[in-house]
Amino acid sequence: MNMLDIGKRARAASRVLARATSEDKNAALNLIADCLASASGSILSANSKDITQARQSGLNEAMLDRLLLTEERLSGIIQELRSVVHLADPVGEIVDEQTLPSGLKVSRRRVPIGVLAVIYEARPNVTIDVAGLAIKTGNAVILRGGSETINSNRALVSVIRSALADCGLPADSVQFIDDPDRTRVLELLHMYEYVDMLIPRGGATLHQFCRENSRVPVITGGIGICHLFVDESADQAAALRVIQNAKVQRPSVCNALDTALIHRSIAAEFLPRLVGLLEEDDVSFRADESVLPYLRLSDGSLPRSVTPAGSGDFDREWLSLVLGLKVVADLDQAIEHITQHSTQHSDGILTQDDANAHQFVDVVDSAAVYVNASTRFTDGSQLGLGAEVAVSTQRLHARGPMGLRELTTYKWVVVGDYSVR
Repeated sequence: MNMLDIGKRARAASRVLARATSEDKNAALNLIADCLASASGSILSANSKDITQARQSGLNEAMLDRLLLTEERLSGIIQELRSVVHLADPVGEIVDEQTLPSGLKVSRRRVPIGVLAVIYEARPNVTIDVAGLAIKTGNAVILRGGSETINSNRALVSVIRSALADCGLPADSVQFIDDPDRTRVLELLHMYEYVDMLIPRGGATLHQFCRENSRVPVITGGIGICHLFVDESADQAAALRVIQNAKVQRPSVCNALDTALIHRSIAAEFLPRLVGLLEEDDVSFRADESVLPYLRLSDGSLPRSVTPAGSGDFDREWLSLVLGLKVVADLDQAIEHITQHSTQHSDGILTQDDANAHQFVDVVDSAAVYVNASTRFTDGSQLGLGAEVAVSTQRLHARGPMGLRELTTYKWVVVGDYSVR
């Protein structure tokens, strides 16, 4: 596999795709969705091979859940792709414009970034989400999925490329590195002449490797150590439902809850209710020493689901049915804990106190900050963006779910009347 050839073909395709009309791009997306539905049997069969091989290699249950495609999940992926068709195309949008005293008419216009590269692990849905958003925004994309998804990605990308060609758009608008050799990643990181932006979607090790070795601008994110603080004024019954949703609804994803912080004044009442509720969902707990007195049984022992937290437990993204627990004295201590342990992905407060809610929102520096809502809403479709390419936790260019506008940049357009300076 010649990586430079992939880069050259992506750059050439990006120039054609950038000139495609919204109608052309939407027609391609609709055809891709139709073809994915028609090919669902072969796609699920390919995914089944990946699942079998992943089990044999010892992949953990959280990663297996990310890897798994079912008819229902594939149908949802296709539906999300169709929803992108109905979103406004940001390409060509005028960001702002003015006429200067010199007579120059100056505006900024949204344009595609060019060529994107996305490195990801164990999530074949990313293949469709990223390809759809890239096509809609006129960007070519080079995909590098993990070795565990290779059969699924071969099937998915084959459908995408065939549909693009049938629509008269370059098949090379979407390319897939069909080689699990990790040296390909390093080659991709050095292709600054052909790749304009790199997005790693994986664990902390992948992100660090990309930051340290890439010659291409990198947008990192997607690692979520997420918190909810239950304030003393919170509606406790409602707070229980929110925590249950944030932890249990899909525990293997980056916006699932990792730590619940409980105000000390309600800990005696709230903690036993929380543990009792989530035990029914097979949740186990890593409890800070501040929590243990509130959960000890009459004989002094702890419930079987509760284990004292170990060193580093509050710095782990669990991606499973494990929840950290800590009692805090007040809002300030909750914010201090979040500041020390959050990955600045999704953090929230459950409260009836408006002043506390405002202070939390003002001080907590995460990409998504919640008041009385589950962290599971940090998602492109849930926040009205359509499918997302990633959740950025950095400060430059984009934060939070990256939808269509986050995959564009802008150019200055200056119109004069044969003007000179």
